[in-house]
Amino acid sequence: MNVRYLPSREAGGELELVRRGFEYGWIKVEGRPPMPSAEAVKSAWARDEAVFLPGLLAGVLPRFKQDIAQAHRLMERTRAGEGLSELLEEPPYAERLQPVFDLSGSSFEEHDDQGIEKVYFDAWQDDDIAADNLWCKASWLSFDEEEGSLRFRFSFGLEGYEDVAADPERELWAARLTDAVFPESEAVTGHAGLNALLAGMLDCPGLAFAERIVYFNAPNGGAQMHHDVERGHDGVVFAQMSGATFWLALAKPRLMDEIDAFLAQAPAADWAALRKLAADRQAFSAYLDDPDHELAEQLIDRSPHFFRHLIGRGYAYVLEPGDVLLMPQLALDTCVWHSVIGLGEEAGEGLSFALTRLG
Repeated sequence: MNVRYLPSREAGGELELVRRGFEYGWIKVEGRPPMPSAEAVKSAWARDEAVFLPGLLAGVLPRFKQDIAQAHRLMERTRAGEGLSELLEEPPYAERLQPVFDLSGSSFEEHDDQGIEKVYFDAWQDDDIAADNLWCKASWLSFDEEEGSLRFRFSFGLEGYEDVAADPERELWAARLTDAVFPESEAVTGHAGLNALLAGMLDCPGLAFAERIVYFNAPNGGAQMHHDVERGHDGVVFAQMSGATFWLALAKPRLMDEIDAFLAQAPAADWAALRKLAADRQAFSAYLDDPDHELAEQLIDRSPHFFRHLIGRGYAYVLEPGDVLLMPQLALDTCVWHSVIGLGEEAGEGLSFALTRLG
């Protein structure tokens, strides 16, 4: 994708990059690429590269216009402080959830500074419980009170402790719970062209969309550079439903290479501590995997100069409604790291689903 970095609006910038008060500069999209062939998608995925599928879902989004509008209302009411469990007992959610999903309780996540509320469900088939302790959790994306990005995550069991890949049946039921709350999920899961492309890419007869997250990236919001590696998942498909987002996405080895290249041309006195750490590639790789990697965060998340560097290297994407981004997440050493910034004046909805092979 041809994204050009510009220092200001006066210099020709059209979209401002701001996240949690950090001003990274401006960009201009100077061209959108054509849809890649199935062979090109498979080849890029095998090289652990992000794959951009421009406008793939645009033709089906009008079918989900009302669902997307309803999702925005749920987000706004949750953001305003209304209880998620109470909202999910109102129309249209009560009708969508019953009789399969029985709301069994909720908890306000005092132990999680970003958590808002977790709502629990049991799934029923006839008179039997098919899956218990499923949940939908609403969370803030950051600790910054001045930005309103939210996510709704669907899973089951003990968060952060349970090996979700070990229980594919409950993963499936958690996915069905997502469909009930956010029916626009079908734009991804029911898209025959996308499903065929993904099955060919993964070389499998079928696939499932697991560990689903519905994001609302707001102005001044988004996500810092991170990965989504989880056992049993091959990667992530992200689909823009409304609004727009800016992305930097590149495999971890490429990220480390670009850090080296940036440091090599930066003034010798700059980034002294990070230079020392990055000199040992193996130790630096392990450091990046540590949740507390502040020295690296100063560069990869808060440096406009490094943003400009990555944009110039061709790792930037702007997603508009109907666009899809695929990101391999098979292993810590090779996964695609990614950074996100909300664009425009309103929060936009995005679907982030993990990919798992069937058969």
